[in-house]
Amino acid sequence: MVDNLSYSFALPGGAFCAGLARGTVGDLLDRHGLAELREPAVLAASELVASAYRFTPDREMLLRVHWQFDALRVVLYDRHPTHGSAERSERCRERRSESMWLLAAAVATHGGDWGLAPALTPSGGCKTWALLHR
Repeated sequence: MVDNLSYSFALPGGAFCAGLARGTVGDLLDRHGLAELREPAVLAASELVASAYRFTPDREMLLRVHWQFDALRVVLYDRHPTHGSAERSERCRERRSESMWLLAAAVATHGGDWGLAPALTPSGGCKTWALLHR
């Protein structure tokens, strides 16, 4: 049941999307027998969406939830514009990373990991993710 957990869906980008992500991720985990990961995964989805909204308000984002290599991966792609210089990009990455302190603490408590990186797409964007183990 857990092996076929792989979903991707677009969110329109409003502040309400954090609630949509929480509800959807919680339901998916219940349906796939991963209720024990519900709390940290719902928090992770909410924090990833909130960060994307904070740094790129009202722009569509893509949330991916999948089980791979015995771990749950919650990944968010946003449409954060590219910066004109490496220095500006690094400052933005640092600000975003610092703003995700709650995600970092929750994931660490459950023996997971998280991160952010530029999305490798022609239009730019940012990829943020959380990895949770059973």
